[in-house]
Amino acid sequence: MRVILRADIDNLGRLGDVVDVRPGYARNYLVPQGLAMPATKANLNAFELERKKLQQKMDAIRFAAQELADKLSATEVVIPVRVGENDKLYGSVTSTNIANALAEMGLEVDRRKIKLDDSIRSLGEYEVEIKLHPDVMAQVKVKVVKHGREEAQEEAEA
Repeated sequence: MRVILRADIDNLGRLGDVVDVRPGYARNYLVPQGLAMPATKANLNAFELERKKLQQKMDAIRFAAQELADKLSATEVVIPVRVGENDKLYGSVTSTNIANALAEMGLEVDRRKIKLDDSIRSLGEYEVEIKLHPDVMAQVKVKVVKHGREEAQEEAEA
């Protein structure tokens, strides 16, 4: 089934592209979500009138994502964890832990946008990539420290 995309969709296309998708995907997901419309002559003409408004909306979303990426790149997330002998972590640090730490700092990020190849299982500093928009990526420094160490660092700095 041929559809006109009304938004940028990962692994499918950009705003305004006419693409072929399976009928069920278009009928059950793309069209009801407002992400696409069937590619008929009438819809092509209607889309051309609507394109400028949709492009402005997409540009505003991209701009907001870029602002958030700039803020994220300037921050360092400290995650205290409990460790056992030989500094071995009890459990691991996941994207949910990172998202919660960012939320405490006032930066709301969906945990599914945090790209971790595997969960973090040792102390240290890591660069974590966050995909905020198809065109916008952010790098966040994540520092995994022993539980109780961050209070000691704050007292030493004061």
